[in-house]
Amino acid sequence: MVVRYQWSQPPAIGKLSLIKYQILFLGCLYNPNRQFRLDFLQHHVEALIFSSPQPISPAEIQLCLNEMFSAEVPFSDIEGAVAALVLRYTSGDYTFGIYHHAGGYQFLTKPAYQASIGILLKQKSKKRLSTAALETVSIIAYKQPVTKGEIEQIRGVNCDYAIQKLLEKELIVIRGKADSVGRPLLYGTSNKFMEYFGISSLRDLPQLRDFATAENEIGAAGE
Repeated sequence: MVVRYQWSQPPAIGKLSLIKYQILFLGCLYNPNRQFRLDFLQHHVEALIFSSPQPISPAEIQLCLNEMFSAEVPFSDIEGAVAALVLRYTSGDYTFGIYHHAGGYQFLTKPAYQASIGILLKQKSKKRLSTAALETVSIIAYKQPVTKGEIEQIRGVNCDYAIQKLLEKELIVIRGKADSVGRPLLYGTSNKFMEYFGISSLRDLPQLRDFATAENEIGAAGE
């Protein structure tokens, strides 16, 4: 279980400040001491990784910095800065680190804290989702891809509002259209669904056997 760190929108950088940064960077860029350049770049690379809503690749970081400084930032320097940051956050002083996945880098909390984070996410999910929404998303999770009509047949009530709310929260997505009459929409869970409920894949969902009592069981366990 990992949680991505959030950020707030900073004030826009002024034109004079940007020019100063560009001049400072050009001085660093042509400095023969590579470590000096890396130390300067690390702060900008760190800010980009922190603020990106998705994993950001070194190539994407390079594009941002090229535009920022109006100069070509060596790709090897970007990789060096990223590597130094990854190493820094492996320290036990931090509860989060920079992890490489999905082709890029992202700030995530460390696995050692998954238990407490899992409780927090579970509490938040209970507060945010109504009973109707929980029932609806549960049916979608286990039956996907599934149509609204099939969901309503199981629940016995209209599901328009619950489905709309789940789409707004991005917990479900439209998977296509069914081949049946009218070509109704098919719904399935999203990647955000797994993040929201603290699972890494749909295989982690509780199975019926986890709740079922063994057939022909007589008396209490241990008798």
